[in-house]
Amino acid sequence: MLKILGKASSINVRKVLWTCAELQLPFEQENWGVGFRSTDTPEFLSLNPNGLVPVIKDEDLVLWESNSIIRYLVSRYGGEHLYPADPLARARVDQWMDWQATDLNRSWSYAFLGLVRKSPAHQDRNEISLSCRNWSRHMGILNGQLEATGAFVAGERFSLADIPVGLSVNRWFSTPLERPHFPAVSDYFERLAQRPGFAAYCGNGLP
Repeated sequence: MLKILGKASSINVRKVLWTCAELQLPFEQENWGVGFRSTDTPEFLSLNPNGLVPVIKDEDLVLWESNSIIRYLVSRYGGEHLYPADPLARARVDQWMDWQATDLNRSWSYAFLGLVRKSPAHQDRNEISLSCRNWSRHMGILNGQLEATGAFVAGERFSLADIPVGLSVNRWFSTPLERPHFPAVSDYFERLAQRPGFAAYCGNGLP
């Protein structure tokens, strides 16, 4: 059986858990990370030298990096409805997954760590304000894309890209900041709430 190493409060672990729910793929989960088993041990570092979650074990395969993991899972376990084989359609999914992992994540990182995690190293009010402005700008980009598709981030149908993007949208609504009103983003989040796995791994009260 697939084994997932990482605590469920991690946004990147939740990408994997939600993907498994969409695939109806059984798994075993082990809690690793702050508050649980340390990732800074020889045992864990032998699996991922970066010392980060998630990591999966699938038979003889050990794999880390959350987007790589969920791409692997849908490719191996019948997820073409989430990650199409057509190169053009797949490229659109990859584009928004990579945008979430790089541009969008970087925009909200400082604000989230300061306002939600209360990190002492992220309490500079000017930096928090700058991060909030950048976050709003990127959410505006997402709103424009959702206005264009009228449904999901990569097109008319739910795709793998909506899992990482949806988790970031959940973080947007869960963070105490002044948010511009983006109607398409709000409607999108309501559509995601109809998906298997949303309640357990996105709309579960965890930012």
